[in-house]
Amino acid sequence: MKEKQAFEDDIKRLQKIVEELASGKLSLVESLKKYEEGIRLAQSSQATLSEAQRKVELLMKKDGKYSLEKFDDKVPEEEK
Repeated sequence: MKEKQAFEDDIKRLQKIVEELASGKLSLVESLKKYEEGIRLAQSSQATLSEAQRKVELLMKKDGKYSLEKFDDKVPEEEK
């Protein structure tokens, strides 16, 4: 549950950063700091989403039957 909350918090923070950058009220230095933070949050969020997608694919690949296999970070050979 903590992972889900962290993901949702990151998305909310990213939305706030986008609004702040779009406002045009930040200095160049502040804008660069916000941009860097936004990039880190976007990369982290994308990694979380990619992991979730791989887990769902593992569930769905067993001849139409739901099956949960041990998840690892390796890309399956068939996807290389």
